[in-house]
Amino acid sequence: MIKLLITASILLLVFALGARATFADATSMFRDLFQPPYRLQRALAAMYVVVPAVAAGMGLAFDLATPVRVGLLAIAIAPIPPILPGKQLKVGGSREHVFGLLVAVSLSSIVLVPLMVGVLGRVFGRESSFGPWQVAALIGTTILAPLAAGLLLRAVAPRWAAPTAILASRLGTVVLAAGSIAVLVASWPALRSLILGGALFAMLALAAIAIGVGHWLGGPDPSDRSTLAIAAAMRHPGVAIAVATANVPEEPRLTAAILLYVLVAVILTSVYVAVARRRHAAAT
Repeated sequence: MIKLLITASILLLVFALGARATFADATSMFRDLFQPPYRLQRALAAMYVVVPAVAAGMGLAFDLATPVRVGLLAIAIAPIPPILPGKQLKVGGSREHVFGLLVAVSLSSIVLVPLMVGVLGRVFGRESSFGPWQVAALIGTTILAPLAAGLLLRAVAPRWAAPTAILASRLGTVVLAAGSIAVLVASWPALRSLILGGALFAMLALAAIAIGVGHWLGGPDPSDRSTLAIAAAMRHPGVAIAVATANVPEEPRLTAAILLYVLVAVILTSVYVAVARRRHAAAT
């Protein structure tokens, strides 16, 4: 029931985002692929090169518990979460950049996530696998399908798109909040053991570094830097959990470890958004 609630809320929220966007917004990254400031290349470098390298380095350099090490690696190679554009738009990100980044990185992850799983498995001397069809199924159901439905509604019935988006967004937010609280309550014993074991510091370190990496590689435009900073730190928990549990099924606390990172990343990116908005307002 909790999984159904969260899945339904995500579908509603992504549908609402799509109803506020256009097809041109969603494909903007591909149109500007070979033009400065090379936004997609910067995003892929931050999300699939630098942050995974940091997570792997932490796993090799420190004596981390298995769920923490595997959870950090799974988070580091997961794509953008489906509800992220709302937060990115708050820091002044353009609609084209925000929605284009969501679509481009989601599609790229179908190839890059299985590739990174194999690379990290070799680094740690473990046979690892997670196929492109599995990634495609997760990305398709949680991001691409509801986003396409929202885009289609705006294209064929623009008069109804805005009120429908507002209703879907409000309902999705309420359902997501209820589902998230239920998940936290159910996972609290495992979360508590991880926090007491020092996992919180590792999660804080990776999230803070990811924000810094995204800001640094975001390009010359301040809004682009903020958009990528948030995307580099906030990752798709569904993909991360699927990757982690598929490769280390014997570890029962993997889901809790990934949820702990998500909580930390939500807090840190919220602080970052507040600071970024204040700076943007001062500059304006």
